[in-house]
Amino acid sequence: MSRCKNCNVEILDETERCPLCNSILERTVEVENMYPTVRLVTRKLMMISNIYLFAAIVTEVLLIAANVLLESQTWWSLITGLVLVYGYLLLRYAILGKSGYRSKIFILTMIAVLMLIAIDLLVGYRGWAVTYVLPSCIIAIDAGILFLMFANRRNWQSYMMWQIVMILISVVSLSLAVAGVANQLYLGIAANAVSVFLFLGTLIIGDRKARTELKRRFHMK
Repeated sequence: MSRCKNCNVEILDETERCPLCNSILERTVEVENMYPTVRLVTRKLMMISNIYLFAAIVTEVLLIAANVLLESQTWWSLITGLVLVYGYLLLRYAILGKSGYRSKIFILTMIAVLMLIAIDLLVGYRGWAVTYVLPSCIIAIDAGILFLMFANRRNWQSYMMWQIVMILISVVSLSLAVAGVANQLYLGIAANAVSVFLFLGTLIIGDRKARTELKRRFHMK
């Protein structure tokens, strides 16, 4: 507990300045913190992420130097750099980020797919990332959305926007397959079909509630 001489009030919060006049407080009695130590935990996690960032930068610089000195034909140090960057994103976004768990899972999964595509390009493009990884991740996310809809049955309609996003991404996957960038057309078709059928099933079975959610999301009357 602290006391302000100017205002003649006692302050119960753990603070050094008076919230009324901003003058320095005098400590009188030690009391327990009235609020959870969320900020303290956040600061510790921030410190851990900063230490990781510094260690990752030093490690990557050393690996790039080794890559150059060894005169390797492959820039393997860039692959390790991508892995280190993803680890930092996990710390800062997944743990410290304020977004919902659905956004975190979706964004981190898509970043992982893009990183695997980049790795495919670095090791000599063979198309395995866009052929197998991208459509497989689309199907896996659709399955996750379906599971979450059953688990959160009272608010299942809130997942419809994610279904629309997955349809758009599956169209990209299918377009890559049609253009010959991906080696297997059937996987692109399967990913697109799963996304479309999931949305149509939600729209038809959800009936009025589903239509109301879409109108609300797109500001339609």
